[in-house]
Amino acid sequence: MVNWLSRVVCVCIVCCLLLFDFSVEQQENILVLGEERIALIELRSSLGIRAKEWPIKKNPCTDWVGVSCSPSNSRVVEINISRFTRTIKGSQNPLFSVDAMQNLTALEAFNASNFALHGNIPDWFGLSFTSLQVLDLSSCGITGTIPSTFGNFINLTSLYLSDNNLAGSIPLSLGQSSRLSVLDLSKNSLSGDIPESFSSLRNLSSLDMSLNSLSGEIPPGIGKLSLLKRLNLSGNSLSSSIPFQLGDLSNLVDLDISKNSLVGPLPANFFASMRQIRFLVMAHANFSGEFPEILWSLPQLRFLDASGNNFTGRLPDVGPNVSFTGAIINLASNMFFGNLTTVIRRFSFVNLSANYLQGTVPDYARVNVSLSSNCLDNVPDQRNQRECSLFYSDRTPAISGKKNRNIMFWAVLGGVALSVLLVIFVVVLCVCLHKKGATEQRGTAEEPAPTRTNPQFPGVSLNFSILGNSFDYLQILQATGEFNNKNLIKHGHSGDLYTGLLEGEIPVVIKKVDFQSVKKEAYMVELDNFCKVPSHFRLVPLLGYCLEKDNEKFLVYKYMPNGDLSSVLFRNTNADDEKLHSLDWITRLKIAIGAAEGLCYLHHDCTPPLVHRDVQASSILLDDKFEVRLGSLSKVCVQEGDIHPRRFTRLLHMPQTSKQGTSGSPSATFAYDVYCFGKVLLELVTGKMGMSEANDASVKEWLNVIMPYINIYDKELVTNIIDPSLIIDEDLLEEVWAIAIVARSCLNPKPSKRPLMRYILKALENPLTVVRDTSSSRGSWNASLFGSWRSSSSDVVVVPEPTASKIEGGSWRTGNRRHNFIN
Repeated sequence: MVNWLSRVVCVCIVCCLLLFDFSVEQQENILVLGEERIALIELRSSLGIRAKEWPIKKNPCTDWVGVSCSPSNSRVVEINISRFTRTIKGSQNPLFSVDAMQNLTALEAFNASNFALHGNIPDWFGLSFTSLQVLDLSSCGITGTIPSTFGNFINLTSLYLSDNNLAGSIPLSLGQSSRLSVLDLSKNSLSGDIPESFSSLRNLSSLDMSLNSLSGEIPPGIGKLSLLKRLNLSGNSLSSSIPFQLGDLSNLVDLDISKNSLVGPLPANFFASMRQIRFLVMAHANFSGEFPEILWSLPQLRFLDASGNNFTGRLPDVGPNVSFTGAIINLASNMFFGNLTTVIRRFSFVNLSANYLQGTVPDYARVNVSLSSNCLDNVPDQRNQRECSLFYSDRTPAISGKKNRNIMFWAVLGGVALSVLLVIFVVVLCVCLHKKGATEQRGTAEEPAPTRTNPQFPGVSLNFSILGNSFDYLQILQATGEFNNKNLIKHGHSGDLYTGLLEGEIPVVIKKVDFQSVKKEAYMVELDNFCKVPSHFRLVPLLGYCLEKDNEKFLVYKYMPNGDLSSVLFRNTNADDEKLHSLDWITRLKIAIGAAEGLCYLHHDCTPPLVHRDVQASSILLDDKFEVRLGSLSKVCVQEGDIHPRRFTRLLHMPQTSKQGTSGSPSATFAYDVYCFGKVLLELVTGKMGMSEANDASVKEWLNVIMPYINIYDKELVTNIIDPSLIIDEDLLEEVWAIAIVARSCLNPKPSKRPLMRYILKALENPLTVVRDTSSSRGSWNASLFGSWRSSSSDVVVVPEPTASKIEGGSWRTGNRRHNFIN
């Protein structure tokens, strides 16, 4: 019995000893977990994180979304609250309240991207996390400066602070974080110089400081960052010449130094070591001098944009066996001269417009090459002869001595003789035209003269041969039933519109321009526009005119069976059906692409470029197959700042442009057309008609409701604003989401950051490519082609959260269903 009892006592003692050893170790872990649990609960409260993500009664290490703990000691090592939605109370005051995190000293990664943290980053932030490796605070709405204590992040490998409101200079201490591999400070308001201490970041592979206000020089020490693969310094105010040491970055794949104030030529053989470079953007960087010849033959190059500089030189010659690279190269708006060569066959697309190339265009240069505004012989849309002669005269060596004087003598003599002959020819031509005009007035001719001067505007002539038929007043009266009110479509800003039947069977729309209510020059401006852009398939066809009456003029257009977008998006299918039926999404996207093609033609294919200035749903006319024809052409004018003023604005002393932006009278800029087009796109997505022609106050209130639901990181949000009458599946939803993102980019409050129409058109034609490139964390050649699409689409004004009452019920549509055709 004693032996049995002693054995039991021994077993108990051993168990107690083992339990004691176990409990000492676990008590320490439990103690740590207890302190950190309290810190997490306090953080949950200060940030307003919902119970759905962080349930208070559950274990944070196993059941809280985005929280990870070390398996060895249960210490919190990672917190990821990216894109979390705050509680209602937390969203009312979304401050950078993270004091409780000071107790999470084992933290290795903190990601709060796209989570509102308004306010300054506390100074202690860089002192408490010596183990931190990844810090992502991008798109958080942070203000203030970057704390100098960030230099204490000795283990930090990735730092993302992009797309905030950070200001001030970059702290020198940041160069002490020697393990940094990724540093993204883009899209802020940082100023001052790039710290020279960055030359110590020898592990850096990606450095992005674009879209700030940095000035001064690019530090030569950056050339020592041998592991650097991506460098983006675009959109700053960097000056002086580019340091030659930057050419030592042999591993560089992506380089963007565009939109700066760099001076002078690029150093000789600057790109010789960059054999891995694929994407190179140095547009509008103020470069001059010879274009580096090595850039024509870099083996990995896929996209090069050097437009808008002062590069000069001739295109290089290559042998007959041209190696095709499939790259895209943009050298527009420079000073290249000489003849075209076979070097352009290396690339899939080459833009050489707005240079001074001369000679004939070979057959191989007629495909995938843009050559407008040069000095070439056998292609349209070139510079005038005087401009080309002045350019080449500055580059022709002077010829000295008697030979030069003889040449000048014969040149002057020839010029005088040519001038005399030209004067004689003009006099004879004027006499002939005068006689022909007099004959026409007597009624001996049936067609108007090809060119005629309008008696009300002396010196203003139009080419009537391309303006359709000349109708008499009796035909106009018969067609409109003597302007019966039943045929009245609407009172437009440039005249009253009527439907009519010419010769009893041809449907037309007739604009009556009454000088008592409309400026006399309005119809002349519109006719002049049709002279400049005749018969383009995306513009409403002009069938003819009637100019007989002194105080009234009439323009005759082709009838559009489906009216305009404002009248067709929602309409009754028959007289007995009171329910409104809407266009399906495929048709809506077709209409958007058609309107973009029309605007793209005006902006990029006309010489000089033209601005529509009246883009709205009622200006988008639709034929029987819902093909778009742009109307409302009475306000079209030359782009602001264009070097070719219009004839009418010059002769009639009409103001070319308005200085207003998106409010007041329309501005004659591409950016204004793009802004208005963005509103049309949102009308197609939301079904909210009338906003493209609403005043600025109404638009602002509407956008305050809409914009929070258009997010490149959250497709599902857009379902809150989609027209409820649309029936879309999952695939179409992504397409609608893409178009909404394009619209948001068009509505950027900064006109300079709105995309060009040609990029918008590409986006509409390939919408899924846009959102996938946009939502990617890395750039692509498509993103570069779309003109820094991500920065355009994300740089919008911050708007308050909408209330539910604004997006429910019938408030999305107006009851006004007018049949607008042409303003």
